[in-house]
Amino acid sequence: MTLLHCGRFQIDLSQPKVMAIINLTDDSFSGDGLHGDVSAALVRAERALEEGADMLDIGAESSRPGSDPVPEAQELERVVRFVERARDWQVPLSIDTLKPAVMRAALAAGADMINDINAFRAPGAVEAVAASAAGLCVMHMQGEPRTMQADPRYDDVVAEVSAFLDERVAALQAAGVARERIVLDPGFGFGKRTVHNFTLLRELARFGEGGLAVLAGMSRKSMLGAVTGREVDARMPASIAAALIAVQRGAAIVRVHDVAPTIDALKVWQAVSTLS
Repeated sequence: MTLLHCGRFQIDLSQPKVMAIINLTDDSFSGDGLHGDVSAALVRAERALEEGADMLDIGAESSRPGSDPVPEAQELERVVRFVERARDWQVPLSIDTLKPAVMRAALAAGADMINDINAFRAPGAVEAVAASAAGLCVMHMQGEPRTMQADPRYDDVVAEVSAFLDERVAALQAAGVARERIVLDPGFGFGKRTVHNFTLLRELARFGEGGLAVLAGMSRKSMLGAVTGREVDARMPASIAAALIAVQRGAAIVRVHDVAPTIDALKVWQAVSTLS
């Protein structure tokens, strides 16, 4: 796939895109949650765009292991206020939510993409997005955020994640969603042990074999702390390395906290990869 149909935008994926994480959450695992301060989130988003971000991913509910859901009304209010103030920017706005009501409100306010860690399995989620023009990111998660890291098990993590994503894509297509709108995310850190995460990274190219775009989000995650011994605020070099490896294995979009250094690393890789 070269073009991703994403709301107001047709995104050229012939070169990898960097999606900046904007956390409106109260308890982000990475420590960058803005506690619902939309003005601060807009400032952070503007900085990410100045650094070269291609897309913004806005979340108002933490999905870190052990996190509890936030009230729907609170999440909805924060997301809609951000979208209403940023929708005139010439950048795709992705909303990280698993709640159908938030999906509908965000799309009505002008969002271009829905990034659902629950893969549009909630009752009404498919219906909330099917008739829109929004891009849809379908992610794999074993369990749910409060318990997903308790004891994740797989016989073949790549095969099982791939089969799950195939099933969810089929459900979306049955509802009339064009494949050009769909992005796949294997869900690094969502119900996976360290070995599962690195196996998925090693085999990431397999997820793009069906022609759909692949998104990889490993920025600052515990899988990186497990191999480096670094705390969350010291995982930037590992995050950049993970993003670069993901792109080398076919990721079309990398979801990151550290935009500028990630883009610098990708520019070096591109300078080498485009030599004739």
